[in-house]
Parts: sequence; structure tokens; C-alpha cells
Amino acid sequence: MLVMYGIRNCDTVRKARKLLDEKKATYTFHDYKKEGADEQALKDACAQFGWEAVLNKRGTTWRKLDDETKVGVTDQESAISLMMQETSLIKRPLVTGGKQLLLGFDAVLWDELLEKGELY
Repeated sequence: MLVMYGIRNCDTVRKARKLLDEKKATYTFHDYKKEGADEQALKDACAQFGWEAVLNKRGTTWRKLDDETKVGVTDQESAISLMMQETSLIKRPLVTGGKQLLLGFDAVLWDELLEKGELY
């Protein structure tokens, strides 16, 4: 079963959920704000995409961190530790449980994967 990790009111997550709903895809939604981060899902995402891609440094949460915290993120372990504490730092959405792991939302790619039956 697909699991989409994200934050309910994130615009990108809303677009991704809308596409899955329109395609009648079966999935569960894991809201980081209510349920926290899933450490194993983060480890899997970091293993596939690299921790630098999973850690969202472009958002407000990263910019608000103090310099000492930012400098302390030097490897996967420190990145995951910080993302577990500050779930808004995780690139969204993250989709697990299918034929492939997805990070971020690309409407064209997702639509192709759904049409071809390659998402789940």
C-alpha cells in the first residue's frame, strides 16, 4: 500500500494528493505535523536520493535555524536527526510502499507512472 508522507496544508502535497485521488489510487496519508516523521522512511529516502536531496534547505524552517545547527548537519545521521525534530525540513511529498520511492512532486511523471501501473 502506498503511503504519502507530508504536511496536510503544503501546496505541493495538496497537488500530489489531488492527482492520486483523481486517479483513484489507494494510499494512506501520514501527516508529519500530527504523526511525526518515520525514521525508516527517511533512511530509505536518504539511501536512494542522498540526504542532501531529502533535507529541504530552501524553506523558511531552514532559514530560521541558527548557524550552529546548520553547520552541524554534515552527514546522513545528523540530517535525519534534525529532520526527525523539525519535520518541515523534509522534502515533500515522500511516497513509499509502491514499486518505487518518490520524493517531491512531478505531475507528469506521477501521471505516467499511474497510467503504466508502475507506481504500485
